[in-house]
Amino acid sequence: MLRLSFMVCGRGAAKRFASSFSGESALPPNLLLPSNLVDPARLKRPRPPVDCSLPVLRKCDAVVPAHLRPVHTWVETLEKQDSEPLGLAHLHPDVFAVPPRLDIVHSVETWQRNYKRISHANTKVRSEVRGGGKKPWNQKGSGRARHGSIRSPIWRGGGVSYGPRGPKSYYYMLPMKVRVQGLKVALSSKMAQDYLHIVDSLNIPTPDSQYLKDLIKHRHWGQSVLIVDVGEEFPENILQATADLKTVNLISAIGLNVHSMLKHEALILTLDTVRFLEDKLLWHDERYTPLYPFKLPYSDFP
Repeated sequence: MLRLSFMVCGRGAAKRFASSFSGESALPPNLLLPSNLVDPARLKRPRPPVDCSLPVLRKCDAVVPAHLRPVHTWVETLEKQDSEPLGLAHLHPDVFAVPPRLDIVHSVETWQRNYKRISHANTKVRSEVRGGGKKPWNQKGSGRARHGSIRSPIWRGGGVSYGPRGPKSYYYMLPMKVRVQGLKVALSSKMAQDYLHIVDSLNIPTPDSQYLKDLIKHRHWGQSVLIVDVGEEFPENILQATADLKTVNLISAIGLNVHSMLKHEALILTLDTVRFLEDKLLWHDERYTPLYPFKLPYSDFP
């Protein structure tokens, strides 16, 4: 008698990964940072407790699956360096608490590096190099090997066989679901490593870049910071403050990508950015639903 056993680990992995944000279990081994790279002072502020008295400034607009729960995080402000959190924000677990898939992140990062790459390396074949019109010596009688041209690939200064014939494009496209999942995994990894911070807005009291540097140092946000906001126009003060800083960059939410998140240590999102990312990324989970009116087997599995 043949016995088959099946194990469904998607739901359990999601539960373990989501519960790790509240301190119930340790991070997955592939998300642990080396101890020499972690600033001990950055870990002083704990995660928001369940019974926190601060107001909830933002709740999930989309429906949270019954087997998951929202991710709780602090909402801070940039207007004061040493200010306490303003409140809490609830983040959707299907965007900010997905299981770690570093293979997908690697695929997306490789695609981003290569899809605009063009190699201009070019070599000449034997018909393009100069000379070689005359037979170097007679076919017979000299005791030497038979040759018909000095521009043969086996001669020094001859043509190249099977060399690069640029320009060559390395363009290719990943499936949309892989690219979307790469963004979700990158956001979830930043959140799990406590390098994702939520702010109410990007308003700062002064355009001085030293104020922004002191704020980042005081809050232990790391050596490099990527600030994301919805829209193409940013407040004038933060534009002037980041103009001369090489380690602090601004980017619009529509252009947020995996490569930019991996280049920077900390990721700063506004409340409007969180709403924008959840709407865009969760829409891809249901984009094909109208094409299939009948539920296929196992379609309800997470």
